[in-house]
Amino acid sequence: MASVLHAPQRLDGDVERGPLAHVSHDSTHSDHNKPPAAPFPNGGAARPDPVPRSCSRARRHAYRRPAHRPPRPTAAPLSSILGCVSANLKKLSSLSTKGPHHVLEGDLGYTGLPGKVYAPEEGKNLPAVAFGHDWMRGVDDYHDTLRHLASWGIVVAAPDTETGLRPDHAGLAADLETTLQILSGVRLGNGNITVSPGKLGLAGHGMGGGAAVLAAVDNTKVAAVAAVYPAATAPSAVEAAREVLLPGMIIGPDSDSDAIFDPGNPAEVAFNWAGEKVYRVVKKGNQRAIPEDGLLKRLAGVGAPNSKVQQTVRGLLVGYFLHQLGGEKKYADFSAPDASGGGVSSVTGDGIASLVGFDTSGDALTLG
Repeated sequence: MASVLHAPQRLDGDVERGPLAHVSHDSTHSDHNKPPAAPFPNGGAARPDPVPRSCSRARRHAYRRPAHRPPRPTAAPLSSILGCVSANLKKLSSLSTKGPHHVLEGDLGYTGLPGKVYAPEEGKNLPAVAFGHDWMRGVDDYHDTLRHLASWGIVVAAPDTETGLRPDHAGLAADLETTLQILSGVRLGNGNITVSPGKLGLAGHGMGGGAAVLAAVDNTKVAAVAAVYPAATAPSAVEAAREVLLPGMIIGPDSDSDAIFDPGNPAEVAFNWAGEKVYRVVKKGNQRAIPEDGLLKRLAGVGAPNSKVQQTVRGLLVGYFLHQLGGEKKYADFSAPDASGGGVSSVTGDGIASLVGFDTSGDALTLG
C-alpha cells in the first residue's frame, strides 16, 4: 500500500522539519491560503488498494444473554464505595500536557476507509490505537485528544463512519478492526514511522467506547482496550464484556458530574469485564465532557465540554497505553486497579458491584 503519512515539513513554532507533502497539520500552524497538496507524490494518480470493509463488516457478534435480566437497581453513592488507594498517579499531570513529539496528520480515506490518522513525526515499532467516536459525532470532535496521544508516541487512527442518526454499532466495531489492519499494514511517512503488530489497542468514547468493547471480543490482534464513558450499544457492550479477556480501562461518570442523561452504564461494563480491568472516575467527568465542542454547539445546548476533564482523560489514556502497549514500566501505576491522583479515583471489587446495585454485605452477591 502507498503511504498515508509523508515526510514532515517545518511549521510555525516547530523546529527541524523537512517537506511534508500530503499531510495537514494543526490548524493554528496551517497556511489556509495555499492550495491543498495532492494526496500522493505523483499527484494522486496512484491510490492505495482499498481495504475490503466487507470482510470486517461480515463479522457480527453473538453474545450470551441471560434468560431474565432484573431491573437496573439504584446504585450506592459513589463517595461511599471508593476503596483504599495504594498506587499514585504521580505522572498524570505531565501526561495530561502535550508530549515531546511533533505530530503528523493524514487522511485515512486514501485506504478506502473514511477517517484520519495521527502519528508522531518518527519512531519505530510504535504502539497504535484505533479510536471510535460517540453518537452523532465525528473525528473532528476529538482532534486535540487524538493529537495528544500522538504527541506521546502513540499512532492513532479514527474511522469517520456511522456518524448518522441511526448508526450500526457492529459496523463501527468492524471499522475499528479494519483500522487496526491499516495501522499495522500501511507505510506511514517515508518509512520512518512503523507500528508494531504486537502493540495494538482499541479505544473509544460513548458509542465508540461500546464499539471498542464489541471489537475486542475474540480479537487476537489487540493487546488492551480503553472505553471512555461507554454507551449502550446493540449488540450489548455490557454482555460483550463477559467475553473480553484482554486488559481494559473503563472510565465512568462522577456522581457529582451534573450529567443530564445516562446513555450507558460503564460500571456494568467493568463489572462484567472478564480480563484484568481498572475502573477510573474523573472528578466532574461524564460523557458530554469529552467532545471538543465549539461555541455554536455550546450555545445551542448540544455540547458541554470540560477542558479539565478532557486533559485528565487524555493523560489516563496515554499512561495506560504506554504501559499496556508500549511496555513502559514507569507508567505501571496507570494499570493499577486502585490508583488515584490528580482528580482521579478508582473503584474496585465490591465497589464496582455496589455501583451496579449488588448487595455485597453477605457471602454472595445479591441485588440490593
